[in-house]
Amino acid sequence: MKQPFKQALKEKDEVVLLTTTLDVTKSQLEVALGRGDYDAVYFDGQHQPISDHKIVEFCAITEELRIEAQMRLPHTRHTYLVGRFCDFGLSSIMVPEVLTEETVHEALEYFYYGTMGRRSWGGIQRAGMAWAFDNRPSRLEYAEWWNNYAVLAIQIESVEAVANARRLADRPGIDYVAFGPNDLSFSLERHSNFPLTTTEECFRNVAEQLDPIGIKRCLAIAIPPEDRDKWREHGISVFWEAARY
Repeated sequence: MKQPFKQALKEKDEVVLLTTTLDVTKSQLEVALGRGDYDAVYFDGQHQPISDHKIVEFCAITEELRIEAQMRLPHTRHTYLVGRFCDFGLSSIMVPEVLTEETVHEALEYFYYGTMGRRSWGGIQRAGMAWAFDNRPSRLEYAEWWNNYAVLAIQIESVEAVANARRLADRPGIDYVAFGPNDLSFSLERHSNFPLTTTEECFRNVAEQLDPIGIKRCLAIAIPPEDRDKWREHGISVFWEAARY
C-alpha cells in the first residue's frame, strides 16, 4: 500500500505530485500514474474553470485508484470553504497567495475537525469513506483519521510572506509551503527596496527559516526530473511533474 501523502512529507527525502487537469479520465490518469512514483495528484482550482460536480467526479477516480488529490483554492479569500471542497473527496488543499496569519488560522479552522479545527461534519463523498474503515466510521473515528491523514499547504507568493514564512507556517496542521515563482517575481518587482532581489534568494531565505522546524518547500511549477538539481540546492524537496497520458 502506498505511503500516505502526509507521512511521505514527514519521512521521504523528496515528494512528487503529478499535475493534471480536472477533466482527466480514469484511463488517462492510470497511464500517467504508471510513468513514475507519485505521492499525490494535483489540479489547479485557481486558474482554470471548476465545478462542484467535476471535483466529485475527479475525486471518485482518485479514490478508486487510491491516490490522494490536492486542489489549489480558487482564491485566498475562499479559505473558509476548504472544508466544503474536502467534502467532495479532496484530501489536500493548497491555499494561494497567503499573506497573513489570519488566513492561515482560517484555513486550519475549516480544514480540520474537533480539537484541531471547526470543520463541519458531513459529506458522503469524503476521502477514505469507501476504503479506510471496515465499517462506517463514527464521527470521532473519522475526525481522528482525517486529522492524521489530510494535507494542508500554504503558498508563498510575496515578499511579505517570505519575510514572515516561519510565523505563517510554524503551527500544527501546516504540512508544507509552496512557492509561486511568477507571482513572487511580480512582488519583487513591486518592492525594489526589499533586501532579497531574486526568487532564488527568497527560496534560500525561507529555507533558513523553515529547515529548523522541518517544513518542506515546493516549487509550484512542473519540473522534469532531470532539471531538479538546481532547485534542490535552494531547498526544494516537493516537486510537481506534468502528467503524460
